[in-house]
Amino acid sequence: MKGGKSKADSRKTDSKLAVKKTTKEKQAAKDPNKPRRPASAFFVFMEDFRKQYKEKHPTNKSVAAVCKAGGDKWKSMDEEEKAPFIATAEKRKKEYQGKMDVYNRKLSGDGDDESDKSKSDVNDDEGSGEEEEDDD
Repeated sequence: MKGGKSKADSRKTDSKLAVKKTTKEKQAAKDPNKPRRPASAFFVFMEDFRKQYKEKHPTNKSVAAVCKAGGDKWKSMDEEEKAPFIATAEKRKKEYQGKMDVYNRKLSGDGDDESDKSKSDVNDDEGSGEEEEDDD
């Protein structure tokens, strides 16, 4: 056939026009109760560095400039200078692991539905309530 399109050709173009599902639509919804991952040592450093940089350069509004300067400073630092940021990141990581353990227990159904207070703290709170009662 001259100049005419076959049905097979029209089906190919229709499939190209079809809307593909993005990866976000395929993923399950995120749980808002799940603890957020802790910041790495570099991002702990950047928290402080951003404040210092904005004090020195109050007119700079470029995020890229701040990040570029922070990355250069991080690369030039030796291990001793990075140590406090690494320690803070490790501390946050341990806290995160504890929160994730509690979160995973709640998901699996093994949780006691108690708050993060220890039992001694709960008992102390109950005991203090008795002292405040007045006899009429």
